[in-house]
Amino acid sequence: MALILGIDTSCDDTGVGIVDGDRVLANVVASQTALHQRYGGVMPEHASREHLAVIDEVVTTALTQAQVGLDDLEAVAATNGPGLVGALLVGLCYAKALAWARELPFFAIHHLEGHVASSTLAGGAQPPFLCLIASGGHTVLFDVPSWGDYRLLGRSRDDAAGEAFDKVARLLELGYPGGPALSALAESGDDRAIALPLPMKTQTGFDFSFSGLKTAVAVKLEKEPDIDRADMAASFERTVVESLVSVTVRAAKRFDRRRLVVAGGVAANRRLRRRFQELELDVNLPPVDLTTDNGAMIALAAAIRLVTGLSPAGTDWSTDAQPYLPLGTETLRRASS
Repeated sequence: MALILGIDTSCDDTGVGIVDGDRVLANVVASQTALHQRYGGVMPEHASREHLAVIDEVVTTALTQAQVGLDDLEAVAATNGPGLVGALLVGLCYAKALAWARELPFFAIHHLEGHVASSTLAGGAQPPFLCLIASGGHTVLFDVPSWGDYRLLGRSRDDAAGEAFDKVARLLELGYPGGPALSALAESGDDRAIALPLPMKTQTGFDFSFSGLKTAVAVKLEKEPDIDRADMAASFERTVVESLVSVTVRAAKRFDRRRLVVAGGVAANRRLRRRFQELELDVNLPPVDLTTDNGAMIALAAAIRLVTGLSPAGTDWSTDAQPYLPLGTETLRRASS
């Protein structure tokens, strides 16, 4: 097993994690929520500057939490994409400099590969499996027959699931960040009180869409301004979850997969976790603190590369930040649509 430090600065959280194989020794995240709250969303330039201001402190805190020193590290990894280019550069440059100065191997890791790797914690899921990643920036479904082979089955054609949560929360005047606030409000609502359309109900493929659902909520609120907000939040949340579940179950049947990984920030949602756990599948849900962006998942992905030989140590030095970096192929997606 190798002691690896991972850094993720793909958006507005400065995440640093340290792992020993599939064991997380430290997972420290410095949130920028308070900084961006006044804007109602992430301001890229402010995010980059805040990463610069705190990253050294977050690394120091992670080392202390893991009870290790820089001399104990055996490799360093960082997210190189996708994400906000300025934010990515902070973590990527810091990690490269640290690895170079300590003469350690360096790994550039795809952000979504990190989410997939979060399933391996403490002897968790191993391929083959399906992986649904649902977050504020991504809603994608992969078939993972083996490590390093990420076959894209479907993606959102418009808003990501987490993005839809935030936009509907704004319609409900719940503030920023909207997703957690909407879910909290939904706990006291009737999820069958308001009829909302299930997105892409008649499709035979594996894509997602949430823009129309968001519009349906906006129309309802405009026509019925006194409608119960908790009922609306619960009905919206249920519809999003059912969309994610129905598409994933259809893919599991199509590709004969019994093992399923659900990752990304939306995987922290209680209703979603309950619904997936009801399925007659082997469902792996990472701990809540590994669902949102973090450095531990990046370190876990690097550990997988080391163990499987996917990426020779120290071959990623020339890798630059890539804000629109794709993962996997679309071969199966095209064949199934």
